[in-house]
Amino acid sequence: MSRVRVIRGWQGLATSDRGAAVAMGSFDGVHRGHQQVIALAARAAGQLSAPLGVITFDPHPRAYFRPDEPAFRLMRFDQQARALEALGVDLVYVLPWNRDLADMTDRQFAAEVLHAGLGAVHVAVGFDNTFGKGRTGTPEAMRAYGAELGFGVSVAEAVADQGGAKFSSSAIRDALRDGRPEVAAAILGRPFAIEGVVQRGRQLGRKLGFPTANVPLADYVVPRFGVYATRTRLQDGRHVPGVANLGVNPTVDGVTAPLLEVWLFDFDEDLYDQVIETDLIAFLRPEEKFDGLEALTAQVMADADAARAILTPDLD
Repeated sequence: MSRVRVIRGWQGLATSDRGAAVAMGSFDGVHRGHQQVIALAARAAGQLSAPLGVITFDPHPRAYFRPDEPAFRLMRFDQQARALEALGVDLVYVLPWNRDLADMTDRQFAAEVLHAGLGAVHVAVGFDNTFGKGRTGTPEAMRAYGAELGFGVSVAEAVADQGGAKFSSSAIRDALRDGRPEVAAAILGRPFAIEGVVQRGRQLGRKLGFPTANVPLADYVVPRFGVYATRTRLQDGRHVPGVANLGVNPTVDGVTAPLLEVWLFDFDEDLYDQVIETDLIAFLRPEEKFDGLEALTAQVMADADAARAILTPDLD
């Protein structure tokens, strides 16, 4: 059971749910840049003997303001909560991003939400964080509000790779769309993973000798269509290597919505209606249409050999 306490909203909170040192941001991906912000809040929490909290928003402000854009999320909330728990977070404040919150000025947000609502004793933000209507609030403004209202403020510097590229959620999305999951993993600090409920399909793969667990992409950013070496976590905690097709399966008629179809190696158990989480480890080849099921089967077996070679440590 997760030890992270999830608190939805910021008004009328119990005394035990107030007074945290908080990191503020959307934290989609909880990548290495986000982790620096949380580390600053954790340092303050230790110094002040306060719980460590994280403020995030639901829905994501981007989805609120640009609802017609393609799906972009890097993780489901359950994944985010687990990633935050691994960083020692005690409290996750999920603020409802609605018209009331979106219309608050930056000062109103600092005074009404952070100070009066959450009773924050310290606020950590990223160097490029903005808040308040029109994104007028800046880290410098947050420092000023903290001095006025009585909470400490720390600002995380940009975190970049050896080439100077800034770690960001946008960079992760770009890497995934380019079919470079290893670049996404370097920014995240762990592989990008798709989590969802295994749905019932046509069972064609089982008939052809490679049964797959099929998971819809839902609101995830859509990585490059193609075949990947994968590692899947089951509900009981087991990790199973495999190979997956991510896309619309052009060889099989009637498949239109993007789907992750994972063949778990040396595994033959019923996973229907269970939640699984699959890491994309390496991109093997683009999705393609085959002349028939025989050609498809031959290619899947070749893909499996390639995936096994990459995942050899998992198979020892």
